[in-house]
Amino acid sequence: MSDYCTPKAKESDCYDLVVVGAGSAGFSAAITAAEQGAQVALIGAGTIGGTCVNIGCVPSKALIRAAETLHNARAAARFGGVSAHAEVRDWRATVRQKDELVSALRQAKYVDLLPAYNNIAYREGTAKLVEGGVEVAAARLVAERIIVATGARPGVPAIAGIESVPYLTSTTALELAELPSSLLVIGGGYIGAELAQMFARAGVRVTLVCRSRLLPEAEPEISIALTRFFADEGVEVVSGVAYRSIRKTETGVALALVRDGREATIEAEKVLCAAGRAPNTEGLGLAELGVKLTPNGAIVVDDRMRTSRPSVYAAGDVTGRDEFVYMAAYGAKLAAKNALNGDSLAYDNSAMPAIVFTDPQVASVGLTEAAARAAGYTTRVSTITLDQVPRALAARDTRGLIKLVADAGSDKLIGAHVLAPEGADSIQTAVMAIRGGLTVRDIAETIFPYLTTVEGLKLAALAFDKEVAKLSCCAG
Repeated sequence: MSDYCTPKAKESDCYDLVVVGAGSAGFSAAITAAEQGAQVALIGAGTIGGTCVNIGCVPSKALIRAAETLHNARAAARFGGVSAHAEVRDWRATVRQKDELVSALRQAKYVDLLPAYNNIAYREGTAKLVEGGVEVAAARLVAERIIVATGARPGVPAIAGIESVPYLTSTTALELAELPSSLLVIGGGYIGAELAQMFARAGVRVTLVCRSRLLPEAEPEISIALTRFFADEGVEVVSGVAYRSIRKTETGVALALVRDGREATIEAEKVLCAAGRAPNTEGLGLAELGVKLTPNGAIVVDDRMRTSRPSVYAAGDVTGRDEFVYMAAYGAKLAAKNALNGDSLAYDNSAMPAIVFTDPQVASVGLTEAAARAAGYTTRVSTITLDQVPRALAARDTRGLIKLVADAGSDKLIGAHVLAPEGADSIQTAVMAIRGGLTVRDIAETIFPYLTTVEGLKLAALAFDKEVAKLSCCAG
């Protein structure tokens, strides 16, 4: 038991670790600590399970897949003698089915897990960090170590008039029981890109606007290609804009902007704000304890997941970095082990896969070409289009490309970037290659199965030194 648990404190309110936040990161931290024999208090506020299962990954991917079936039917004619038809007959039923999946997974992966861990006490209420512990629901939980994993929420862009417009967020957009006739998406990141295409495939006229370009963190070649594919599906991407103001109209909303020095106005029935996320740090008492925050309110942590306050750790989206559910769980696991065992484990995102569930999917790991050069590498780069990949030819869908980045000195793979209909399931091979320190020659000499998308990685590796168009099937 912690030294903080003095004889004056109730034994039931004394813990080895208090975890604030009951989402993916919070559960990961609590379970990790419990498995090491610690007495843990897990504090949740609102719906248990956090962003991913409730309002993020699970519901969005369920609806994206539903909309994908509509596109597949429309695209069936690319095969000779094949035709198909699909339509949205009851979007409300589609959303209801999504909600049922969310409820089932929340129950199975969060609620039902708690009884399996006798040393995790679940407390519900708004938490505030104080000297020696955490206050929640008029109770004081005493603990020497605390992990903050309160996540993040949809951010709101700083556009004049936005507060007077009934805008949608990535949360409320997934709750719409009826589809709007038109939708304006503000933000070209992964959330904006995924939802813009999903609604367009469901029959909504979609315009996406962004300050820089579509998927600004991706390789430029991928951004350009995906913008073109969006246009083919009727999604208009208006990039490089400066926002002036937004207002409500009789039929919806109107956004005033400037692009290339010219003023323009875009109107739509609904507007979806998908311009980033804001960390949930308000009301936690962090400033009073000297916990440092970034300018946008995220908790600053080092590579051991420690905050500027001794004994206080943070993990997940509340830290503002690597906002993927698996990275939240990974960071929280490290935080729990470090909090209990002496800060020996370092956070490592050098082989972190990142997926954007557009179609084609965007999958990446490691450094982009620009980031590698900025980091001091002398790079070698190989890029092939999907018309060089037999799987894509057989599927009659050659939308996309594969780009590999290697360190010219060691020949080691340091970045892989895939734009392909099945790209998400291919990137883990590149993850393992980077994690294992493989060279592009190692990849080129590895046996890959024929007529798979992942074979494209081998072809891209071969393309560093060969013209793959002149190779026979399976040659290397």
